[in-house]
Amino acid sequence: MIKNYTLEELPAIAKEVIKSAKNKVLLFYGEMGVGKTTLIKEIVKQLGSNDGVSSPTFSLVNEYHTVNGEIVYHFDFYRINNEYEALDIGVEEYFYSDCWCLIEWPEKIKNLVPLNSVTITITANSDQLRTIELRNNG
Repeated sequence: MIKNYTLEELPAIAKEVIKSAKNKVLLFYGEMGVGKTTLIKEIVKQLGSNDGVSSPTFSLVNEYHTVNGEIVYHFDFYRINNEYEALDIGVEEYFYSDCWCLIEWPEKIKNLVPLNSVTITITANSDQLRTIELRNNG
């Protein structure tokens, strides 16, 4: 799937990402400030969580809970120096837990992400318009 969208269309895009994803490990690629965290906030909301969503830049992972008891993990690996830092927090247990795992900066841990994950690439076309490309891997 490749689509252009505006901020007003974000809820529909988030629903489509959830529906299109063949598994629960989503890899978010895009430049700093392109809207990865904004899309993740909307996905978490659409999954049924009322938790406040913020980027886990310093903690590496945030945990959110949905109204139906699901757990959503939100990772941000921007600040790590190597994959061992991700291993230290037990990422493999998270990734294979059958919980939603929404991962910003997955290129920092490319050897650790599950092969059957979903790749989401966001690019900015202008201040208002973004392009999302979603690809199911594996």
